[in-house]
Amino acid sequence: MCLWMQDPGGLTPSSDIPPIAAYFGTKTRYEEVNPHLLRDALSVRPSVLKPPSAERCSPVHLTAVIRHGSRYPTVKNIRRIQKLSELVRKEASRGSERWLQDVQTQWETWYTEDMDGQLVAKGREDLRQLARRLAVLFPSLLSEENLRRGRISFLSSSKHRCVSSVEAFQEGLRQHWDAHDVEYSHGVDDQLMRFFEHCRGYVEGVEKNRTALLEVEKFKHGEEMEGVRRRMAERLGLPHHRLTPDLVEAAFFLCSYELSIKSLHSPWCFLFDESDAKVLEYKSDLKQYWKRSHGHVISSLSSCPLFHHVFRTLDKAGRPRRSTEAPPEPASILVGHAETLLPLLSLLGFYKDQTPPTASNYHSQHGRSFRTSQIVPYAANLLFVLYDCQRGPRLQLLINESPVRFPGLELEDAPLYRDVRATFRHLLDGCDFHSECEGRTGGRGPNTEL
Repeated sequence: MCLWMQDPGGLTPSSDIPPIAAYFGTKTRYEEVNPHLLRDALSVRPSVLKPPSAERCSPVHLTAVIRHGSRYPTVKNIRRIQKLSELVRKEASRGSERWLQDVQTQWETWYTEDMDGQLVAKGREDLRQLARRLAVLFPSLLSEENLRRGRISFLSSSKHRCVSSVEAFQEGLRQHWDAHDVEYSHGVDDQLMRFFEHCRGYVEGVEKNRTALLEVEKFKHGEEMEGVRRRMAERLGLPHHRLTPDLVEAAFFLCSYELSIKSLHSPWCFLFDESDAKVLEYKSDLKQYWKRSHGHVISSLSSCPLFHHVFRTLDKAGRPRRSTEAPPEPASILVGHAETLLPLLSLLGFYKDQTPPTASNYHSQHGRSFRTSQIVPYAANLLFVLYDCQRGPRLQLLINESPVRFPGLELEDAPLYRDVRATFRHLLDGCDFHSECEGRTGGRGPNTEL
């Protein structure tokens, strides 16, 4: 597959990283969140594991909820890219800047509809490398013996990119232990990994509700987005009215895809400066906030099945057992989507800013914690690490391989597991999928906090 037209005097892609690379929302590379991986993709920081130093502790279980790796655009975005490319080629004025000449004469649309969101080679590498890093961090859990005995469980969403990702993760473990003869299997469970499709209250109350994303629509046609659209039209020499907000976003995504798929600094990136990128990131964050996160209560409650699954697994791993009982599984690997991780993180109480993001408060939101570029890049991961300690089991949480503290338990990196359960008692005893998604409360409207 050829990315650029073959012309000896033509485009030579630059290997440097676009200045706007950290603002691509859910289309951000994992390396933008962990830049040290650009120097060494297998570098591990053991200091991220933080059981109390005063106690003897050893990890006994890992549950990892992981997003799939880098992927091709979906059909919807491929069609927008094709429309944008045709518009620029036919109608944009001929500019003197090298990047504009490259966009108009050297760059060819190489995306085809059959790619539709499938995992790319870089995406497989994302998961292989993550597996190898986790095997270094947790050698006793993701051990060769546990692999060979089939004691590690693997579950995936049914989507091709997730199945390919879980297989790549397994390949990474094989590579780490040089255990290429090990045979793997994995389960597919959309009730767990694509719970949002099965929650009627969410589908009707948010997904199909035309007013649920009102803030996104207002921002899409507001002054900040209009400014980006005007500047992009000027840079391309196009009439302002010919560029829709969707085509502006398509150009922004083109920059992100070329980087995440091919590690290229695309000429399309030069259409945007950092202030433009922040506006487009905010538009993406608004969508994720109001569709998948704290904007509507039912969005986070739809993740109840996954929440209960994780805690049932942890309960089993932390429970004292008789010598005659089979040992609990040392690790559970669950591969899904950004839409899998965001509702679960929201349910746990993470990234809930005091003031919700809206169409009208962009300028006061620059310090917000809800930034999907940082939370759910490709290969994002949520790691629950259970330790056996002198005072009892303890639980630590890592997000994208960095330690975080549970909301309500901010004094300790790895609080006692019983304290974690007490903090989430209301969800452990409640958060019933049927009553939340099918019952009278299933169609809950927006949060009343606005």
